[in-house]
Amino acid sequence: MPWYAIQHKPAQGDRALANLQNQGASCFYPKIEVERIRGNKRQKRLEPLFPGYLFINIEQTDPLWAKLRSTRGVGRVVSFAGKPAPIDDAVIDHIRDSLDKVADAGGIQPGQPVEVDNGPFQGIQAVFEAYDGEERAIVLMNFMHTQQRVSVPVAGVRKRE
Repeated sequence: MPWYAIQHKPAQGDRALANLQNQGASCFYPKIEVERIRGNKRQKRLEPLFPGYLFINIEQTDPLWAKLRSTRGVGRVVSFAGKPAPIDDAVIDHIRDSLDKVADAGGIQPGQPVEVDNGPFQGIQAVFEAYDGEERAIVLMNFMHTQQRVSVPVAGVRKRE
């Protein structure tokens, strides 16, 4: 049975998912845990991996097709040349496997050894201390015989093997 992408109405992904599942459809709405800063506090929350879209596993002959557009929360079926665009099972399986790997990895944890990949501290080994906003990290480096706290771009920090 092929998969199809459904575009849901703005901020109604969970509603579309619930209504499709209530009609007996097999759906996949991938979400990842994201950290955001609100009011100077770091908060974790689940956000859609593909904002605005979810996936449905349905046959072309299924009577549910006639009900899709009138399902609450559903905007449209992603189509090309007027025909719904099927998505290969391997693509959906790859997305599921990738979500599991991301959840298992959990990002860089405090106290974990890291290496700075770019900037003036490139190649220096450090210890990750904390995130500093959306795009920066605080790392501890041994510099001039003392441990220094330095703020570096998150993109330039990688786990040390």
